[in-house]
Amino acid sequence: MDAPFSLQPAAAAVEALLPGVSDNDLGNPTPCAELTVRALLNHLMGLSMAFRFVIQPEKAAALGIDLSGPSFTEDLDPEWRTLLPQRLTDLVATWAEPQSWEGEATIAGTVMPNDQVAMVALDELVLHGWDLAAATGQPFDLPEGTDPGLYGFLTALASDGGTPGLFGPQVPVPPGTPRFDHMLAMSGRDPGWHPKAL
Repeated sequence: MDAPFSLQPAAAAVEALLPGVSDNDLGNPTPCAELTVRALLNHLMGLSMAFRFVIQPEKAAALGIDLSGPSFTEDLDPEWRTLLPQRLTDLVATWAEPQSWEGEATIAGTVMPNDQVAMVALDELVLHGWDLAAATGQPFDLPEGTDPGLYGFLTALASDGGTPGLFGPQVPVPPGTPRFDHMLAMSGRDPGWHPKAL
């Protein structure tokens, strides 16, 4: 069986933002409440590794990799400009293997089929890619080729009260709002957010 969809477009879109992130940006706010750009990059560092190894727990254990969850802390590795692109490449390569989609995995204590794990990984890349772009004044469109199932995934989880651990309360948007902006709003993001300094 072929992989149902690829993480490549979303990962490439995130990687394309990295040269546009200056050291001066690291302390700036992001659309994620209370997260700086530095903490957001650290989260991307963690999730790119976590979603690679969550379906390979034995390999993770052998390498001493902690799968308890990506970090939201400020202790960003100073080599992130080199490490993050490589981690994104490795993440994409892992999910390009058909066997990666078989079986189940455990995320934050929840067991789910691996195809759902991949959808969560896609969601993380797309939404946090937009977060990083917005925080650093760069454009970010829904990556071409991104699985349309992401819209359904967001629709199923969106809530006026938010979804603990995933999304904040969905933001109201007017009829006719572009599809990607609607997806952002369902995840609890204001599609018009921008840092006041820009």
